[in-house]
Amino acid sequence: MSDLPERISLREVGPRDGLQNEDPISTASKVALIDALSHTGVQRIEAVSFVHPRAIPQMADADEVWSGIERVPGVRYSALVPNLRGAERALQAGFDEIEVVVSASDTHNRKNVNRSTEESLDEIAQVIALAHDRAATCQVIVSTAWGCPYEGDVPVSRVVAVAGRAVRDGADSIGFGDTTGMATPPRVTALVGEMRMANPDAGVNLHFHNTRGTGLANVLAALQLGVSDFDASVGGLGGCPYAPGATGNIATEELVHMVEDMGVATGVDLEAMIGAAREAERLVGRTLPSQVLRAGPRTRTIPVG
Repeated sequence: MSDLPERISLREVGPRDGLQNEDPISTASKVALIDALSHTGVQRIEAVSFVHPRAIPQMADADEVWSGIERVPGVRYSALVPNLRGAERALQAGFDEIEVVVSASDTHNRKNVNRSTEESLDEIAQVIALAHDRAATCQVIVSTAWGCPYEGDVPVSRVVAVAGRAVRDGADSIGFGDTTGMATPPRVTALVGEMRMANPDAGVNLHFHNTRGTGLANVLAALQLGVSDFDASVGGLGGCPYAPGATGNIATEELVHMVEDMGVATGVDLEAMIGAAREAERLVGRTLPSQVLRAGPRTRTIPVG
């Protein structure tokens, strides 16, 4: 394991990607969750999404949430945007880090935003330019990177081509999203390898779902390739809209638990993150899928009766 990264960077996406797949909760509850996460040691939090409320009503109060949270020094907060209008709103609100999404699958992109992948990439070039003009960064997330619920497998060459267009247009980094949990370790290895050969200087972030139980295995495969930037969601918060009844994001505390035991630092206080997961479970009113939330860390012992 000596070739693994010494440290990884985690982006906590529960407040955005997690909550947008849950029944709506109050603004005060969202603020409470973000504030709890801000004190776990995690250094990056995707706080809100600036989308039209008819599209995702769970994110309709993005401005109120952003204005209500405690800004903890050392924590970087970002917002997801769907288009140029959303980028303008996020930058106007004061965000200096934004993410914008495009699907590698043309069918999924049309279902999601009613335009082709190429049309979305044309607008994303404008989003990147706007962000840089406002001294902000813009990550382009390529979703359906390991498969599409409509088309099935998406060729690696197609995914890398979409990412390469964003790199040429000035994206500060590229994220690859496993939208419906179709990734497996060899597929992770193939995509990361092809991306590095085509775009060796591009920063890469990976966003895995645990829909089919391979989330942490995919993280391990990526770690062995030296990838050091991952998304995760507290408690495994969120669902998978194209796989009803399935879990969604990998749980932050499970990722931290695994990699810290492998000697890879995260900067996250595991007990504090488990506490935040417990709070997330209370706020959404359902049992979350995280096993570390249930069992605790491997070092937790049972008192002898």
